Amino acid sequence: MDDWYVDDRCTNCDVARQFAPDLIVEEDRTSRILRQPDDEAEARRLHAAAFACHTRSIRPASGRIDPALDPFPMALDDGVLVCGHNSRRTAGANSYLLLRPSGTVMMVDTPRWSPGLAERYAASGPVTDVLLTHRDHVAHGRRYADHFGARLWIHEGDLDAVPDADQVIRGLDPVEIGEGVTAHPLPGHTRGSVLYLADDRYCFSGDSFYWSRTTGDLEVAESVTWYSIEVLAASLARTAGHLRFEWVLPGHGDRCRLDADEMSRRLCALAERTGSLRPRPIDFTALRW
Repeated sequence: MDDWYVDDRCTNCDVARQFAPDLIVEEDRTSRILRQPDDEAEARRLHAAAFACHTRSIRPASGRIDPALDPFPMALDDGVLVCGHNSRRTAGANSYLLLRPSGTVMMVDTPRWSPGLAERYAASGPVTDVLLTHRDHVAHGRRYADHFGARLWIHEGDLDAVPDADQVIRGLDPVEIGEGVTAHPLPGHTRGSVLYLADDRYCFSGDSFYWSRTTGDLEVAESVTWYSIEVLAASLARTAGHLRFEWVLPGHGDRCRLDADEMSRRLCALAERTGSLRPRPIDFTALRW
């Protein structure tokens, strides 16, 4: 079995560690291989990490990542898949495919662009909508939307980042954008940040909040909140008590599934904690993945 390593292009984005947390760890603000895989199942987890990594920094000693072991899109459960193939142009953000009862699909944020990947994602069903959570993740939205013949969504607060969007979410009120799917404006990380809630089960939180393996809880990325941590606190205070979901599915940071009542309790507690935060300089090294 190949010896794996992490090369010096790693940006410490945490994506690879999400797929193989028992095999890859953070050390000195970069990822490193904790141990080599013991069996085929562990080798497959390293391949998932490698195919997700936006810098392709997770490498076998042979230098070749076996394309037959590319698992993406990878099912998280029966209603949502993670796209993998994260993009440099979104700082390695995760993106997802939301499967609808009609057989159609919504893409939430976007992976690296290539026609081959687009065809792979379309195999899950006709993609009708590309939902952008905020301006940092718009890079490939137009190309995917045009390829699929899908509608491209963004909030008016970030519209200057994609002025040719097909659908613009306005104001602060929740908006139903499809059967069982609601957009909840949540300004803070950026002026136009939005989370998408589906079926009272899935919360696509963009970069507004995420699951931290360090704290074992929901967290906000206060050190990279570009627009206003105080506005984010107000958004969470306004919204947290009205959201029901089991899965938190962020752009950056880890995902997690909990009982909906427990997730609601934690989200309300996060809103309260965030209310005590004050603006601070941007500092990527302060993130607690």
